[in-house]
Amino acid sequence: MHIVLLILAAAALAALLWCECVRPRRNWPGWEALADTRYAHRGLHDISAGRPENSMSAFRAAAEAGFGAELDVHLMADGSLAVVHDSDLARVCGKSGHIEDLRREDLADWPLLGSGETIPLLEQVLALFEGKAGLIIELKTARGNAAALTEAVMARLGGWRGTYCLESFHPEVVRQLKKRWPAVLRGQLSQRFGPEDRSGHGRAADWAMTHLFVCALGRPDFVAYAYRDRDEPSLRLMRRLYGVHEVYWTVRDEQTMLRLEAEGGTVIFERFLPDGPKAVRPEGRKGE
Repeated sequence: MHIVLLILAAAALAALLWCECVRPRRNWPGWEALADTRYAHRGLHDISAGRPENSMSAFRAAAEAGFGAELDVHLMADGSLAVVHDSDLARVCGKSGHIEDLRREDLADWPLLGSGETIPLLEQVLALFEGKAGLIIELKTARGNAAALTEAVMARLGGWRGTYCLESFHPEVVRQLKKRWPAVLRGQLSQRFGPEDRSGHGRAADWAMTHLFVCALGRPDFVAYAYRDRDEPSLRLMRRLYGVHEVYWTVRDEQTMLRLEAEGGTVIFERFLPDGPKAVRPEGRKGE
C-alpha cells in the first residue's frame, strides 16, 4: 500500500511540475490587435513575380494587400539588423558567407536571387508597416548573441508606431524579453524536433523545446508551433489548461488555414493568396 501511495504521489508531483513548466503568461493586453490578422511568411513572396522571400518587394506587397508579415532578423557585425532567414547566405544570395560577418555597406554586394534587390534592414521593413497590419518578428540567434540581438532589436523598435510581437526558437531571447521588456508580447517558437530536424542547440535543448518545457524560462504570451505537430501533448495541455494563444506555421493551402483559424489559431501562410487579410472565425472564437 505504501508503495502504491508513493507512486501516486510521485505521479501527482510530476503532473504538477509539467503544468508549471509549460505555464504561459496569460491575459497580457495587446494580443487582440494581432490575433485576427493573416501573416505572410517572409513577406508576400513569389519568385516567379520577382519577389524573393524577405525582400522589400515581398513586404511591400503584403503591406499593400493588408496582410501582416512574419520576418527574420539577424545581428550584423556593425550592430545593424538584417532581415534574412539564413545565417549562411548561399541559398538566398548564391554565394557563401554569413550575415553576422557583414556590415550594412556590404549588403550591396549580396543581391537576392531572382531580383535586383538586396537584403533589407529592419528599419526599412518597419517603415512599410507603420500604421498598417502587424508584424511577427523572429529573432535568429547565432554564435551566442541572444542577449545582444534582443537588445538591438528592442532599441530599433523604440518609438516605432506599429503593431508587433517578438518570437524566437532560442529560449534565452524569450527570457530576456520577460526580464527586461515585459510589456512586449513574446512567443516561443517550436516544433517536434527529431533526428532529421535539429535546432543546432543540442539534443537536450531540442527535447525541452519540443515539449515546451522552456516556457518555464520565458513565460511566453503565445506559442508558435509547426502546425503539423500541433498534437504535441504539452501544446495540447497549454491549450486546454491555459487557453494559450497559438500561432501556426507555415500553412500552404487555404483549407488548412481556415481549419486552424476555426480552432482559434493565428496563421502564417505562403505559396497561396488568401481571400482577405483577416481571419474568419466562428462566433465566440473572435480575438482568442
